[in-house]
Amino acid sequence: MGKKRIIKKSGGSSANAQRALARVPKMKVASGTFNVAATFNNTIVSLCDTKGNLVLQASAGAIGFSGSRKSTPFAATKVGELLAEKAAQMGMKEAKVVIKGVGPGRESALRGFITKGIVITSITDVTPVPHNGPRPKKPRRI
Repeated sequence: MGKKRIIKKSGGSSANAQRALARVPKMKVASGTFNVAATFNNTIVSLCDTKGNLVLQASAGAIGFSGSRKSTPFAATKVGELLAEKAAQMGMKEAKVVIKGVGPGRESALRGFITKGIVITSITDVTPVPHNGPRPKKPRRI
């Protein structure tokens, strides 16, 4: 009959978060930019150095949230905390924050990042705003 398969259930997103923390770059960064892209479907967070080169990135989907749970403020908080822990291991002391998008994880990702003790020097919102919108439809001919 063969061996029976045993499936071990993990605690969900915590196992992926621990695995993500194990892979921290060796480089040291004292200050940088914390970018938050909050959409209606996901929250993507990235960390860049002062020159603008990407150092770290994480998203709610990469941590282990799936479906509609990716777009929740709780998922965004976990993403912010994870990136802050990685940044602290790299020696980051201060960061500028750039927020883009209108999703529910805007402030939550920032709050999660602040909890780990990294000083925030400035917060900038670069959400695109339409000036005039799209071209209107042609009038209906009857």
